[in-house]
Amino acid sequence: MTAAQRVRQRLVERTVGSPRKLLGRLKRRFSPKGLILMYHRIAEVSSDPWGLCVSPRHFAEHLEVLTNHGSILRLQQMVEALEDGNLPRRAIAVTFDDGYADVLHNAKPLLDHFRIPATLFVTTGEDRQKRGFWWDELDSLLLQTDRLPETLRLEINGQTYTWALGHTTHSKEEDGPHYRSWKAWKEAPTARHRLYRTLWQLLSKLPENERETVLDQLTAWAGVTPAEQPSQALLSTEEIATVARGGLVEIGAHTVTHPLLSSLSVSSQREEIQRSKTSLEQMVSRPVVSFAFPYGNYVAETVSIICDAGFRCACSTAGDIVREDSSRFQLPRVQVLDWEGDVFASQLSKWFSGDKATGRS
Repeated sequence: MTAAQRVRQRLVERTVGSPRKLLGRLKRRFSPKGLILMYHRIAEVSSDPWGLCVSPRHFAEHLEVLTNHGSILRLQQMVEALEDGNLPRRAIAVTFDDGYADVLHNAKPLLDHFRIPATLFVTTGEDRQKRGFWWDELDSLLLQTDRLPETLRLEINGQTYTWALGHTTHSKEEDGPHYRSWKAWKEAPTARHRLYRTLWQLLSKLPENERETVLDQLTAWAGVTPAEQPSQALLSTEEIATVARGGLVEIGAHTVTHPLLSSLSVSSQREEIQRSKTSLEQMVSRPVVSFAFPYGNYVAETVSIICDAGFRCACSTAGDIVREDSSRFQLPRVQVLDWEGDVFASQLSKWFSGDKATGRS
């Protein structure tokens, strides 16, 4: 090869990459891909800082779009296709996390209508029925309570914290719709919102009993009685069995207390995982073989525990597409937001055509 030819080759590689890299990109672009969609709630609420809610109207539009935009599979069918090396092009599976009651009342009838299967990952702790999820309680206390004291002082994990709310101690009615549409991954518009995000990060790392102690202190500080807090209903044992009846919705495990698994000892992780599996199998009278990591959080030991417990797959929250070489115990998922049907269809196309699947805006 002459010097001139080598120069031309380097110029080509700088522009389009080496032939090997170009071939790799083309293979990744046109090889079979799958999407696991992650929903949480099908409901309309006044405050939704983590984008967990999709309205029933939009969810119906999503399901109609799905019937025309891919091969809809049960999660276990996708896992089997991965194992066999025959993942269909544009394979799609639908999942729900946590176990909110509106999945039964609002999502299940629509899934039945469109005959679209789904997997519901349920957190099984009894305290969830009594108190609900801690992030909903925090949202209610800080973002939905009309008037709060000017200063908050809390002791968390042996450290004392102090926050001043300033002029946002009183939530003005005219600011409500604007402030309540705020999402936690965006810039916080007020001291209240900054406090919510800071406390969310602190509380997510605490054991359940310590977290509930802090929430009790917050409730007393806010001057709110438990009866005054809006309840985010969760599925009862009987309702979980009802959702599973008929086989269209598979029940999967999501731990007992929804902890950050990486913060727990190996024995505590094993207890959370195995207890949730055993409880759910008693509720639905069938094997529970799918798992979802709370917050998408796990370590290598967690994956080993999942395998040993008898699960066939585990889902993360990594916003990516499923490829033929994806691990069935670290399956990526993409979070679906409250989009109109045409926006959802556009997002599906972006997910399938891009190298990385992202959904937040």
